[in-house]
Amino acid sequence: MTNINEFVNIKIELRDLNIGKRLPNDIYIHHSTILHLPSTIQQYESLARQIFDENYQSKLNQNLQFTLIKFNLNEPKISYLDYPNFDLDAHPALQQSTQINLELNNCQVRHYGENPPILHRKETFVCADYPLYETFVALTQAEEKLGLLANSRQIGHRQQWEKRLQQFRVRIEDHNLIEIKESAHQSPKIDRHKAAIVRRQMSRPVRSLFDADLLSQGMTFFDYGCGHGEDLKFVAQRGFQVDGWDPFYKPDGRPSGDCKLADVVNLGYVINVIENPAERREALVQAWELAQKILVVSAQVLIADGGNGHIAYGDGVITSRNTFQKYYDQEELKLYIDHVLGVDAIPVALGIYFVFRDESQAETFRASRFRSRATTPRIRLSVKRFEDYQELLQPLMAFLTERGRLPKKGELAAEAEICAEFKTLTRAFKVIEQATDTEDWQRITEQRQQDIQIYLALSHFAKRPRFSQLDETLQTDIKVLFGTYKEACLLSDRMLFSLGDMENLAAISQRSASRCAEKSPIGICSKKALVVHISALDALDPLLRLYEGCASRTVGRLENVTLVRFYLHEPKIAYIFCPDFDTNPHPRWQMMMQIGLQDLQVRYKEYDPDYAPVVHCKDRLVGKEYPLFDKFAKLSQQEEDWGLLDNWSEIQLWPGWQRTLREMGVEFKGHRLVWRSDADPYTQKIIKARIRNQQRQRQNLS
Repeated sequence: MTNINEFVNIKIELRDLNIGKRLPNDIYIHHSTILHLPSTIQQYESLARQIFDENYQSKLNQNLQFTLIKFNLNEPKISYLDYPNFDLDAHPALQQSTQINLELNNCQVRHYGENPPILHRKETFVCADYPLYETFVALTQAEEKLGLLANSRQIGHRQQWEKRLQQFRVRIEDHNLIEIKESAHQSPKIDRHKAAIVRRQMSRPVRSLFDADLLSQGMTFFDYGCGHGEDLKFVAQRGFQVDGWDPFYKPDGRPSGDCKLADVVNLGYVINVIENPAERREALVQAWELAQKILVVSAQVLIADGGNGHIAYGDGVITSRNTFQKYYDQEELKLYIDHVLGVDAIPVALGIYFVFRDESQAETFRASRFRSRATTPRIRLSVKRFEDYQELLQPLMAFLTERGRLPKKGELAAEAEICAEFKTLTRAFKVIEQATDTEDWQRITEQRQQDIQIYLALSHFAKRPRFSQLDETLQTDIKVLFGTYKEACLLSDRMLFSLGDMENLAAISQRSASRCAEKSPIGICSKKALVVHISALDALDPLLRLYEGCASRTVGRLENVTLVRFYLHEPKIAYIFCPDFDTNPHPRWQMMMQIGLQDLQVRYKEYDPDYAPVVHCKDRLVGKEYPLFDKFAKLSQQEEDWGLLDNWSEIQLWPGWQRTLREMGVEFKGHRLVWRSDADPYTQKIIKARIRNQQRQRQNLS
């Protein structure tokens, strides 16, 4: 380009394009859409072709062949991609790419061999008036419905895609999906019943229902694929009417038109043991037809690929016990449920989703997931009128803490008794304010406003509910705390929009972890990331809570998550599991689940304990209200006095931390540092002098 600064304006126009396929760093368009581009981009693109014609056409002895044009959004580069038979081949393969660097005026050509990249969703590259647009759309919809496109990472090249088609027993002719019929002798006999395990306690999916308080007395429960029936027994023991079906262990009453409907249906780890994709889909649909209020769907999620004793079969494996297992990715499972049932399934934990019949109940549940914990303000003054009626006023104080507002008529069971004494709830609250701090109540109101803003901001990613679809209590919250639903949505969208400013997020994270923070410092912030304990999530700035909500709302959190890691310069969240956080003075990371917020791709990592990251300064990761905060803080102060934390980069991984402990001659006794028996006397003398100096400095400051 004659002036590389022009690329800044080009980038803005490229990002504003409403045609083509958009990825985080690139935009792809079909050659037929060139005339639909703004004139500045057309000129920019023609400059790239001019560079090729003038400098490389004669050298390469060929014209510039291309089907798609790829615009790089970060650098002045344009790639021309040649997909022969784009119209005829349902999934054309890339034959050649030619990349033009407009800043350096150079060209790179790449040819692709036996396993080239292929295209999916061809309609995204062309405009709606393209002659084959509807044909492309119909094929994509059919592939999505079957689940063929659920995991984009596994279908990007020809051989992967062909394997995928074989697994699903389909082929494509003329942009139509055709099922491949197989003889009975070609399919191995799978012992599905062996996949059912004997449980000593309630399964995680059913336990999740009780944890979320979604099963109330009088509701009925049906277990589709109940196995040995332990969940039926455990739920019945809690006083619920239960029923279930299993093709091997409880075949009576097979789900059909005359089968009993139930308020709650559990499809627990069933779809992952069915080897036939069509039958798998049928099970999901039948379970949904039985569910009158809630369907719980769970399946095995692939975290680590063990592979021992497994034989690849279909889209899963045959195990050494001759059972079938399909291991889903977390995001793949959600896409599958959503596509088959036409819903927006809510992730509850790894491999567990709730699907609600009633949209109002679904929205109430979504909102509850982002309701932060609040503590009823302490009694600060002795006020006789309050003390005389403290027990009577407790329900009102609890409601105010829960909702951040006064109850409307009929919302508080104790309303009549309170009004009999104080005339109105407003007068009763004035008595409460006399004994407490008004600012504490104002903070609770602000906290509840933030909770609602986070919920509404995240609803922007799906179809935001109409006000009439919200629960009556939530409607009242919005009216009282915001005035109108429109105002609440406007403020929420502004908050969501501000998430795009990574520099602002980094500044907020650094302030949160700073020792001079307005509140108590929370988290450990490096140049790359902020790390906090899961218990401290509610205490973070609302923008950081929204940042995390973008991941947990769509994908869910790692089960038993210990730490949350906010990346400061790229849109990513990581959930980290440390199994002995409370008991070990320096626990190690055992597993990490990382979610990219642009593509919602989930990546897992299990750590070798001999090389795992180590957790330091646990008191900085939790809030002051954490039960073990004082114990953690004493250890951190001791380690700081002794100099163990001076070289932070050296102690991040287990080997460096162990080396530091050996060199200093110290070890741990619970959450306390002690000298090792073989400690070097001279090193001890230096450290003891340092300790005395540190203690004198603290005394002087106090």
